[in-house]
This record gives sequence, C-alpha cells and structure tokens, in this order.
Amino acid sequence: MRRLNRKKTLNLMKELDAFPKVPESYVETSASGGTVSLIAFTTIAFLTIMEFMVYRDTWMKYEYEVDKDFTSKLRINIDITVAMRCQYVGADVLDLAETMVASADGLIYEPVPFELTPQQKELQRMLQLIQSRLQEEHSLQDVIFKSAFKSASTALPPREDNSLQSPDACRIHGHLYVNKVAGNFHITVGKAIPHPRGHAHLAALVSHESYNFSHRIDHLSFGELIPGIINPLDGTEKIASDHNQMFQYFITVVPTKLHTYKISAETHQFSVTERERVINHAAGSHGVSGIFMKYDISSLMVTVTEEHMPFWQFLVRLCGIIGGIFSTTGILHGFGRFVAEIIFCRFRLGSYRSSSVPLPDGHTSNHLPLITDNNTH
Repeated sequence: MRRLNRKKTLNLMKELDAFPKVPESYVETSASGGTVSLIAFTTIAFLTIMEFMVYRDTWMKYEYEVDKDFTSKLRINIDITVAMRCQYVGADVLDLAETMVASADGLIYEPVPFELTPQQKELQRMLQLIQSRLQEEHSLQDVIFKSAFKSASTALPPREDNSLQSPDACRIHGHLYVNKVAGNFHITVGKAIPHPRGHAHLAALVSHESYNFSHRIDHLSFGELIPGIINPLDGTEKIASDHNQMFQYFITVVPTKLHTYKISAETHQFSVTERERVINHAAGSHGVSGIFMKYDISSLMVTVTEEHMPFWQFLVRLCGIIGGIFSTTGILHGFGRFVAEIIFCRFRLGSYRSSSVPLPDGHTSNHLPLITDNNTH
C-alpha cells in the first residue's frame, strides 16, 4: 500500500510539472547549432564581465535644497604667494553685514622666494592641466569627489633646496572665519587700519615702483578643509604687467554636503570669474592696485551622495542577459534553419525536374519515375 501511495504521489507530481520536457529524439547536434552555442556563450561571458564592472562602479547623486543655516560661520582656507615683501602688503576681509573690517588674525605672513623649485613646478603644472581638463569635462568632478580621502594632499611640497636666495615674496596662508554673507577678501599695499566708517590701508610709505601684485594661488577653498579636493583656483598664477594693476576674482560659493564611501564632510563648491586691469586714473580706469576676491553665498545647498548598484539589481540584470541571449539566439537559429531548408528544398526540386527518363521508343520523359517495391528490390 505504501509503495502504491508513493507511485501515485510521484505520478501526481509529474503531472503538475509545468516545465516542458524536450524528448531526446528532438535533440540533435549540428555544426550550425554548435556555432550558435559558442557565439551565445561568448556573448554571455563578455556581457557578464561588463555588467560586473558596472556593478563595481559608483556614481554621484546630486540633490538640491534651500540652505537654512544662516547663523554659522564660513571658513576660508587661503594659501597665496604675492611677489612683494611681507611688510608692504596686508590682507583683510570686509563683508556686507558689518561696517568694521573682519580681522584676519588667522593668517600667517611668511617671507619666501617667489620662484618655485622643480618639484613644486611639476605639481603646479599638474594642477593647471587638471584645471584645463575640468573646464572641458565637467564629469571629472565626480572622479575627484570619489577619490578624495583624508590622507591625500594637493598642497605644494616643501622646498627641498636650502638656497641662499633672499625672500622676495610673501606667502599668506592660514584660515579665517567670516559671516555667511557676501564679502570681499583682498590683498593690497599696506597694513589694514580699521575705523568706524570703513577701513583703509597704510600705503603712503610704500613707493609705487615696488608695487608688484604678481601672485600664485596654491590653495583657496571655503568650508571644511578636505585634502584631495581640487578647487577652481588651485594652481593659478598671474604675472603683473604693470605696477598699478588690479586682479579681481568674482566667486559664487555653494554650500555642499559630501557623502562618499571614503569621506563625509560639509564643504563648499564655488565658481569663479576673473578680471584684471591696469589702474590709470588719467584714462578713466579707477580703483586700487591689489588682489580682490569678491565672494557671494548661494541660497541653495547641494548634497552629493555616492551611490552603488544593489546586489539584487545586479542579479536581475544578469539573469536578463543570460535568458535574453539564449532566447534570441534560439529564435535566430530556428529562423535561419527554416530559411536554409526552404532554399535547399527549391534547389532539390529544380534538380528533380531537370532530370529525364529514356523511353523504349527513343523518346525521353521529364516526369519523375514512381518508386515502387519492384524498383526498390
């Protein structure tokens, strides 16, 4: 009884099997089928490798919202070298929220030679090349975001030579905190003198012949300092053609939250427009010689998140590739065999029709002979 019940159960399971079973007599091996199978397996292997590379890759997702943080301070990271002695120049910030000068006590004035060492020149050329490529290929910014990590550094390497060259320039570096409103960071002749109605620079003791605002921006960023991020002005070098020359940089700062698999920080991206002109009051070009960086804070905030393809989506796409190739190659192979059989059948019918059978009276008959049992014998 138990054996009968087992047989009934097996028969029932066989009847419930919804997958079609191909009889063994229907399965035939052929050269065309082997060729199609080889092509199909090669295509599957190639597309699987490509799909795995896509699965390993990540992309940056950008989300925009209104920046509601108005109370916090904005950090400015500065590393600029001016081709003048430190006692002749002064740097300070003036914003629109206050009439008083925002003190730049966080900046360090370091006498250095303006000429770079060969190693420093190599890094500067690399930064300039990256900047030129970023202006053409904006998608490279995603690569920079993904490759940023805390141990990297884009700052100039220290000088490896101990030359006796006298310092003829001033390196102004450090950071300072300002209000999150539009402002003006500038470097001009003389130290800043704050007073209630504005600010002034003590430039009367410096002769115009010593004015030289040729400068090199090794680093300029806003927000949290993230080594490895290349900013739009990093590596910029300007040579003044006249003593009384003004360099202006109009900067738009966008608050940015960066979340990648290597780092998570709150920083600021910015775009910049440059302008330079010679101060000549007789020709109507008024102003003050120096380096002026006028920045404005955007009201929008950007959240940049690094995303990765889920594993289940990778499996679904992989199954789609395998099943789709098998189905497509099967259909194409069947259609090809069908067309080939039609063509070959026409050729065979044509050869049969052209064959003739001789008759006893000397005539010929183009009709095909009947195949009978006597003929076969």
